[in-house]
Amino acid sequence: MVHGLWPQYERGFPEFCQNPAPRLDRNVVSSMIDLMPSPRLIFREWDRHGVCSGLPARAYFETVRKARAMVKIPADYLEAAEPKTVTPAQVRDAFVAANPGLPHDGVAVGCDAKRLNEVRICLSKELQFRSCAEVDQRSCPRDQVLMPRVHASAQQPAGG
Repeated sequence: MVHGLWPQYERGFPEFCQNPAPRLDRNVVSSMIDLMPSPRLIFREWDRHGVCSGLPARAYFETVRKARAMVKIPADYLEAAEPKTVTPAQVRDAFVAANPGLPHDGVAVGCDAKRLNEVRICLSKELQFRSCAEVDQRSCPRDQVLMPRVHASAQQPAGG
């Protein structure tokens, strides 16, 4: 699942750049359900970050799709039928190994008190992997986290 794509300054990021945000066409929303499986999430990410990209909605969501296609999810994480305990470093290292050119400080592993809840990947405007120290600094501080099982619908996108 893709949570979102947003512009990133070296420190911080812009959000809610236009209020109200331009309305999203329902066809754009429908086209993203396979990657962002909640219309509410799609609308929220557009309102909060998409308008800050400077792109029209269709181009922004096409960029989201291209960015997702750039990132290969490690095979062990695509086929997790049961929850497993991992370290944030193992997750980061697996993503770096699966994505040539992805620097260690271009990945941030997010967690809550017990679970892995996200992996953030930093890309340049040209959708190339890049370092991003500020994002990396916010990585999960836990020694271990529980990686939930992956639902059968989680698949690599075509070409990914």
